[in-house]
Amino acid sequence: MLQGSSQKEDDHDIRRASELGEKARKRMSEIFVYGFGKHLTFFSKDYRKLAAALAHMFVLDVFYVAVVDGEIAGMAACTNGKVSSVKLDPGELRKHLGIYKGTICYLALKSQFERPSVETKDSLASVEFVATASKYRGKGVATAILNRILVLPEYHEYLLEVADTNTGAVRLYEKAGFKEFKRVKQAWSRISGVNYLVYMKYIKSSN
Repeated sequence: MLQGSSQKEDDHDIRRASELGEKARKRMSEIFVYGFGKHLTFFSKDYRKLAAALAHMFVLDVFYVAVVDGEIAGMAACTNGKVSSVKLDPGELRKHLGIYKGTICYLALKSQFERPSVETKDSLASVEFVATASKYRGKGVATAILNRILVLPEYHEYLLEVADTNTGAVRLYEKAGFKEFKRVKQAWSRISGVNYLVYMKYIKSSN
């Protein structure tokens, strides 16, 4: 069983990932890869290998996780950009993916992952890497994590980026109170399957 302090959100146990220690990495990486692995198959079609290769990258201090029945059921990062949500180690990637693909993976993901996808500042945070384990989807896990993040006292506004084709995520964010403020056409939509990147904002009420 996982140990550590927590906060309940609608009967979900929400914790900062760093409270769970290094053992949280494997499960977080599995959730991430099984949620987004279809975009990483160039590096490996073996999701277990991808999960092992990427487990090192999560900066646990900026991730929040939902714990259900003793296991991590979902996760999301929240950062003002002073600390990146991930930090890639080329050595770890080469160890699991080989020298060639490990190096390409490092170069490809570093520019994409090691910076917030939106502009941030002290009171403005970027919400990133929102993912739920498949068996817990539709059970309010992501909503509970977002509810925890959206009351962090150090932030007044939150921004996020989501693919227009990820309609389930768009609905989730809209239900949480995010509103679209910009969308950017993607040049390689036929290849990526993404027509637009949608940018959404949540502003805390002054009341």
